[in-house]
Amino acid sequence: MNNVSKLCFGTLTLSPLQQNFSPARAADLMEYAFHQGVNFFDTAEIYESYPLFREFLKRDLPREEVFISSKCYAYDRKTAKESLDLALESMDTPYIDLFMLHEQESQHTLRGHAEALDYFAEMKSKGRIGHIGMSSHFVAGVRAGAVHPLIEVIHPIINKAGLGIVDGTRQDMEEAIKFAKSKGKFIFAMKALGGGHLLKSYGEALEYVLGLPYIDSLAIGMQSEEEIAANVLSVMKNQIATRAVDRSRKLIIDSYCIGCGNCVARCQQGALSLVKGKAVVDTSRCVLCSYCVQSCEDFYIKVV
Repeated sequence: MNNVSKLCFGTLTLSPLQQNFSPARAADLMEYAFHQGVNFFDTAEIYESYPLFREFLKRDLPREEVFISSKCYAYDRKTAKESLDLALESMDTPYIDLFMLHEQESQHTLRGHAEALDYFAEMKSKGRIGHIGMSSHFVAGVRAGAVHPLIEVIHPIINKAGLGIVDGTRQDMEEAIKFAKSKGKFIFAMKALGGGHLLKSYGEALEYVLGLPYIDSLAIGMQSEEEIAANVLSVMKNQIATRAVDRSRKLIIDSYCIGCGNCVARCQQGALSLVKGKAVVDTSRCVLCSYCVQSCEDFYIKVV
């Protein structure tokens, strides 16, 4: 992990859950970022973006210089094998550099996914996985990962406003991340801009996260060459861009919503509720993770 870029390209923004870019357009952006010095690219099974990576990896780039991370919800050997096989086959690559458990909450959820972690360790020994990690919006999740012997990488939510932290304050998460770093874990942060809520204080938001000495890399969602250039300047060249590219996004719930409640149950942030039989969003709590989009069977929710 020593050779990954300080800036990680978070590709949720390119995926069908958000901008739904074509594989060619997404690959163009990832290739542009690579030539700007970004070699760390993050995705997840739930993002449905593996075809974008397949196209990217067809480009004339040395595979060993491209570091790809993905996440899944596997909990036993069967689902772990299915998730890893899906990732490798869909991206047409013999190995993945980092494979993580998605949205871990505590020692209890890690215990519930123990069989999957054991399978990942077995695949690591065979060269199909480079490193094993976990992502979390929970202070308790980060602390649990810090002491787990198979977890090498932790992907926590952290931002200056404390947005999206489910079970504590910004200070609580800072201490948890610091503890994880003291245990030798590689830390790559997410949601430094709070899902777009902190764009108006872009410089301050990035300076806060970059100022934390225990953050090794920072994942930011990007959807244009201009955004990539601004974030490369800010994160990798220590010259905070004077103005963030305006990419205001919002969650839209179609009027045809049938009020099934799947999205409400899926939202860890408590940003969704049912009012008069329709889903409504509290924008002050929403971090635009788009996981509710995937939970809506009728596609009535979009992030645009």
